Amino acid sequence: MCTALTFSNGDFYFGRNMDIVSSFGEQVVITPRRFPIQTKRLPMVDEHYAMIGMANVTNDTPLYAEAVNEKGLCMAGLFFPENASYQTDGQTNSKPLAPYELIPYLLGCCANVEEVKRIIPDISVIAVPFCEGLPLAPLHWIVADEMSCIVLESSNGMLSVYDNPYGVLTNNPPFPFHRENVRQYLHLSASSPENQFAENLALSPFGEGMGAIGLPGDSSPASRFVKALFCKCNSVCDQTENACVAQVFHMLDAVAMVRGCVRTKRKEFDLTTYSCCVNVSKGIYYYKTYENNQITAVSMASHLNETKLCTYALRTEQQIYWET
Repeated sequence: MCTALTFSNGDFYFGRNMDIVSSFGEQVVITPRRFPIQTKRLPMVDEHYAMIGMANVTNDTPLYAEAVNEKGLCMAGLFFPENASYQTDGQTNSKPLAPYELIPYLLGCCANVEEVKRIIPDISVIAVPFCEGLPLAPLHWIVADEMSCIVLESSNGMLSVYDNPYGVLTNNPPFPFHRENVRQYLHLSASSPENQFAENLALSPFGEGMGAIGLPGDSSPASRFVKALFCKCNSVCDQTENACVAQVFHMLDAVAMVRGCVRTKRKEFDLTTYSCCVNVSKGIYYYKTYENNQITAVSMASHLNETKLCTYALRTEQQIYWET
């Protein structure tokens, strides 16, 4: 369960809610240009574009949930259960990449979405776990730059590419459903509604926001997709860094999960463990956690040419400013 979205307002931004039952050992991780990218079946990539994002680091390998590279390309993997299917290892003639390898590989080699589109036909996603104890995650991916956005879905062993004019992605069903489902909400508006009920009745709104009655408010993937898109399309803010960062977090807050409101089949609770907003244009990663809603920022600008991973533990304890 997750929500991701893009936002352009002067600079280009990417935001994401991580909705999950518990932490996965995540931290902010910078992979510099000269840190080798290793994959299970392809040669090591010794030099590549630098990237920053949220990842679990196991055996000195960053397992990214989302990341952006120095060229302005961003990518996130979102939970896609019962729909994601990967090819069997050894049964493909294309470049085999495990699901957790796709983000660092594409961000390492590609500067924009068009370059991703060109190499995707030569790539297959294979069912190879990272190691024992870390099972394969069923995922689909949003990939975006300032000019365009696509969705990658590996179903029935095939990696499909969908143009995504909305710049939003959640979870199930597959993306073609979300693309069509939005059409059910053509009547919604951020403006105050006019009387269409009966011309001979003097009816008027009794409050603000009534133009969007019917906008979904539940936490299902289809509803989050529509609400996130509505917020994005009607978003208004200044073109300053602080205003844009705050605006992205407000959009993510609109579809965030409160602990206890989404109970899984295993009687666990999904919640938004962290939210991030990345200034993709400048390589600055902002985040806040469920326990600490003060925003923390990390920039990769000074780490581009290092040779080792640079990691930052999350600040998860609530920070409150006390007036004196």
